[in-house]
Amino acid sequence: MCGPIPEACRLFEIFRNSGSDLAGKCAIVTSYTRNASELTGEEAGMGETEKQYVYRVYDRLMTDLATDEEAYEIEALRKFRKEPAQMKLLIVVSRLLTGFDAPTATYIYIDKQMRDHGLFQAICRVNRLDGDDKDFGYVIDYKDLFKNIETAVDDYTSGAFDAFDAADVDGLISSRAEQAGVDLTTARDAWFGLLDPVEQPKGDAEALKYFSSPGGWEVDPEADEKARRRQALYKLAGAYARTFASVAEDPAASGVNDLQIAQYRGEVDRALALRDAVRLHSGDGVDMKQFEPAMRHLIDTYIKADGPEVISHLDDISLIDLVASKGASVEEELPASLKAKRENVAEAIENNVRKLIIDETPVNPKFYERMSELLTDLVKKRKDDALAYADYLEKIADLVRSVKAGHGSDYPPSMDTAGRKALYDNLGQDEALTQSVDQAIRETAQTGWRGNKMKERMLRRKLSEVLEDEEAVEQIIEIIRSHHEY
Repeated sequence: MCGPIPEACRLFEIFRNSGSDLAGKCAIVTSYTRNASELTGEEAGMGETEKQYVYRVYDRLMTDLATDEEAYEIEALRKFRKEPAQMKLLIVVSRLLTGFDAPTATYIYIDKQMRDHGLFQAICRVNRLDGDDKDFGYVIDYKDLFKNIETAVDDYTSGAFDAFDAADVDGLISSRAEQAGVDLTTARDAWFGLLDPVEQPKGDAEALKYFSSPGGWEVDPEADEKARRRQALYKLAGAYARTFASVAEDPAASGVNDLQIAQYRGEVDRALALRDAVRLHSGDGVDMKQFEPAMRHLIDTYIKADGPEVISHLDDISLIDLVASKGASVEEELPASLKAKRENVAEAIENNVRKLIIDETPVNPKFYERMSELLTDLVKKRKDDALAYADYLEKIADLVRSVKAGHGSDYPPSMDTAGRKALYDNLGQDEALTQSVDQAIRETAQTGWRGNKMKERMLRRKLSEVLEDEEAVEQIIEIIRSHHEY
């Protein structure tokens, strides 16, 4: 937040010309609109005036982007709210303190004089919570304004809370360091309270048994309860890590000594390692490829706390992809808490493959039914020691490659798309019938038919002429919902 508009323009140009990651991901938001008539009389032969400078900055920016001030601002604010990795910094002059809904905004940089309600609103702007991962925001004060905060809060609340006792509104402003120490204790107690029911000696195997389903969730009567435990684990491990990070900035101010900080650091490392091991083992692991590179960088930097070798192996690839590409050598890439025991590795892989099969079944039910049977057979052979461990991993890798493909490898030449292959598999591998159904769909399915009752009814009626079986019609409708070629 800047003072005058020329100052904001100078900051904007500094960032735009910096060559840093912010160069193309910042915007300037002011009330300024170009008006050539305002430059009349500005040329005095003494160099560029402030009016000329501001006009030049804006004119060059709008010309480069082929837009105007209003459209530019709308797009900048949209990106800041919806695509924060593409718009990381807004340089603002007397704007956005009220009515601007962006709870993900975490930092506000103040480089202008502010007081009273304006200062109070600035603090509130970045302290809007946005889910469990944001506990507070940061105000970077370049004008030494914080000596005015107590006065600002008193002025702002004197009318709003004058019906309350003084004790009820006391503490609206508190020491961040002291609160960080309290938050750390609360988060640590909650974390160990969650682990309390885990069987002794509370090692990796016992934790995986308590939070995950070693034999697969479909045969575990506690599967739903374990899913709830896992959600609590993910939340509390993250909370412990965040509160520890806040205290670690200045342990003494939070009342934490060096011995305690070392102990807490080890506990947090263990908590995050356990969280990631449980995620992999249970099939809850996040496929990082769905995130753009900037978001992956944020997640790796601020959330993961494993050794760097684990991050480098798993930040760009899911466990499923890892199995497909590495085969029998997949163990080398896994966290120590998993690869310490081969049974844990096998269970983690099986849970992830089973989850993938279930998630993808609507795309091609018959094919994934065969994949499920193959997985069950492989698991049985592994448990019966009918397969060497390396051979088991290679066969699992082959299965994963097939599952990811979404269809088999042997089809008639006419079955040349994923949609036709899915129809072929689920129509008894009858090529002529598949071609008739495919043609009926392509001739009848109108744009936007999904969810449109009238258009779906027309499609069902046409398919009924070909299939003459309402159950088969419904099955085909559900299959093609997942294939955007139709």
